[in-house]
Amino acid sequence: MAGWLSLMLVVAVAGREATRELNVFQIMEIRSSLGLIMLYPLIRLAGGLAALRTSRLRMHAGRGLLHYAGQLGWFYALTLIPLGQVVSLEFTMPIWTAILAASFLGERMTTWKVVAIVLGLIGVFVIVRPATGEVNPGQLIALAAAVGFGTSVAMMKSLTRTETTVAIVFWMMAVQVVAGALPTFYVWVWPSPYVWACAIAIAIGGTFSHFCMARAMLYADATIVLPMDFLRVPLTAAAGWLLYAERMDIFTVLGALLILTGNLLNLKPLGPGSDIRILLRRARLRMSEPKGR
Repeated sequence: MAGWLSLMLVVAVAGREATRELNVFQIMEIRSSLGLIMLYPLIRLAGGLAALRTSRLRMHAGRGLLHYAGQLGWFYALTLIPLGQVVSLEFTMPIWTAILAASFLGERMTTWKVVAIVLGLIGVFVIVRPATGEVNPGQLIALAAAVGFGTSVAMMKSLTRTETTVAIVFWMMAVQVVAGALPTFYVWVWPSPYVWACAIAIAIGGTFSHFCMARAMLYADATIVLPMDFLRVPLTAAAGWLLYAERMDIFTVLGALLILTGNLLNLKPLGPGSDIRILLRRARLRMSEPKGR
């Protein structure tokens, strides 16, 4: 989890630096293209091209496009509002995932999930403060990006029922490379060495941060691992303060606390036997992976 937190912090800072010189389409194209190259060893370990076969290409394409739009919005929001606000609003993602999973995947909406959703929505209103009439477009873009991420996660949960992990990641990146090729062609400028380093850092951080999270989940329960991710809010805010002299106002702090509290409540066990159900689900997913993985 230390690797996840460090790499996600690198992505946020490198993204802010890269957007000073590059269009977000170009940043995303470099990130996705390099990500595909970095994914190649995992494809080989999973059994080669056979591991990428799918009968749900439309679902992969839809998820890839939604995730792509969310990432574009996230990087663009970095140029408009403080880093801490971007990450705080990003943490509303579990709210949208819970709503969509309950609506379309048949997952149970528990009392704790309802409380988490209510707290998260209140937190959004505290941060954005629409009643003041001075809503920053960057806040709305960051919130829309979180909705896109939440929808992407709900679609991924559906895909995990039939697809391998490596196939899900591959098709997401492949769709993003294709989707961004034409816009990138029109906005392309050759990056300076410094911005090239930032773009490569984004690709490395964006790819291997998820590897670190997956490994953390292997060695510890989700109820231990996921609350540690909440440290991203103060860490990113601290980076914004140290590097860009950004200040966290009391409304952003209060809103972030409400959102994170809701996320923490959402991690409460479903009841007796829930740990057994989780272990059985993990076992089924592992059995669905190729034998060479």
